[in-house]
Amino acid sequence: MRRRLLLLSPALLAAPAPLRPALAQRAPGGGAPGAAAPGATPGVPLAGAARDAALQRVEAYLNGLVSLKARFLQIAYNGAAAEGTAWIVRPGKMRFEYDPPEPLLMVASHGQFFYYDRELAQPTTVPVNSTPLGILLRANLRLSGDITVSQVTRDSSVLRVTLYRTASPGEGRLTLVFSENPMELKQWAVLDAQGRETRVSLSQTQVGGRFDDFLFEFNDPRFQEELRGRR
Repeated sequence: MRRRLLLLSPALLAAPAPLRPALAQRAPGGGAPGAAAPGATPGVPLAGAARDAALQRVEAYLNGLVSLKARFLQIAYNGAAAEGTAWIVRPGKMRFEYDPPEPLLMVASHGQFFYYDRELAQPTTVPVNSTPLGILLRANLRLSGDITVSQVTRDSSVLRVTLYRTASPGEGRLTLVFSENPMELKQWAVLDAQGRETRVSLSQTQVGGRFDDFLFEFNDPRFQEELRGRR
């Protein structure tokens, strides 16, 4: 039987995870940055002016990121793994298409995360704003106020920022991992309240492309036809 994670809590749905243990021996992203033990944040903690400058760079980069397409490798807390293609269009849109034989699809649009298991033909939705990863999809991202940054670290040319929604610290923590020269999002990790971590590493990243709107429109008839055709 295929081993999966439970995805119905908002924190875990933010980092969608099916998952086949057969791939679990692979290192995320072929040794991509951030491959530490669950909950660990490697690197040297930044403080004061260095911390402020790093967060300003991260804000500027993310707010300037309009669209992105990449391959992803996802590693769950139980060692199970899956691969696929991700699309992000800011603000508010994301699609995770898992490679066969995984039957999973996740789409963010219109303020909702839509999770669909093609084997079960059963959708699940949760509000984007109730998930840590929804922070990435904000129109005007500010790493202050209703977002609390708990740690910023640097290791060589890798920058890691750990944050959570200030009003809901129990829903999970999101760590964003960037290369700095040039600045590029390489990985994120979601740590839930039980200390279980799911990591998603990006590769073959293409920035600035234009994508068909129906990829993100789960109420679009073409989208529904696509789901029916892949059962």
